[in-house]
Amino acid sequence: MKNLQNLKKELKSFKKPDKASSLQRFFKTGKGEYGEGDIFLGLKTAETSSVAEKYKGLSFSELKELLASKIHEERSVAVMILNRQFQKGGFKEKEKIHEFYLKNLSGINNWDLIDTSAHRIIGAYLDLSGKSRKFLYEFAKSDNLWKRRIAIMTTYHFIRKKEFKDTLRIAEILLNDKEDLIHKAVGWMLREIGNRDLAAEERFLKRHYKKMPRTMLRYAIEKFPEKKRQAYLKNKI
Repeated sequence: MKNLQNLKKELKSFKKPDKASSLQRFFKTGKGEYGEGDIFLGLKTAETSSVAEKYKGLSFSELKELLASKIHEERSVAVMILNRQFQKGGFKEKEKIHEFYLKNLSGINNWDLIDTSAHRIIGAYLDLSGKSRKFLYEFAKSDNLWKRRIAIMTTYHFIRKKEFKDTLRIAEILLNDKEDLIHKAVGWMLREIGNRDLAAEERFLKRHYKKMPRTMLRYAIEKFPEKKRQAYLKNKI
C-alpha cells in the first residue's frame, strides 16, 4: 500500500484551500445538497490527471480504498486510473474493470465522476461485449440520483456511434424526473443526438417538448437557430 500512501501525499501537496472552498460550493456539498459531505483539496484537473498517470498501475484493492474516500480528488484519481486501465486492457481486463466499477458505484457519486467514466467504461464494455443493457433501464428507474445519471450518461458511447435507441428510451423514462442534474444530463444527450442527426432529436422533441422540464429543453435546443429555439420555448412548434 506504499504506492497508495504516496499517491495521497502527492494529491495533498497540490492542496489549495481557497479553490477547495469554491469547489465545495460549486459541487453542492452542504447539508441536504446532492454532494453533502464531499471534501475537496482544490486541485486542478491537470494536477489530478498527472497523479493518475503516475499511479496508473494501482490494484483493484487500492482503487477500492480510493473510491471509499471522502476526499473528492482521491475518488477522481481512481476513476481516471480505471479509465486508463480500461483503455489499455484486453477484453478480460475490460470485463473485470466493468464489474469492479459496478460493484463500487457508491464511490462514483458526483456528476463529474460519472460524466468522465460511465460512457468510457460501462458504455464501451456493453458495446464491445454485446451484453444486455437492461440494467441501464433499471438504473433509470432507481431512487438513486447517481444511478439515474449513469443510465443516461452511459449512452454517450452509443450516441458517438450514431446509435440513439437507448438514449431516447431512457430519456423518456427520465422525462418526469425531479432532479435538475438529470434534466441537464438528458438535455445534453439529446443535444448530442442532434449534433449527429437533427431530425432524430426533433422527432423526440416534438412528441415531448411541451411536458419536458424547462432546463432539459433548454439544454436540448441550445444550439438551435434562435427563431426555432424561441418557438420551442413558447410552445409554438
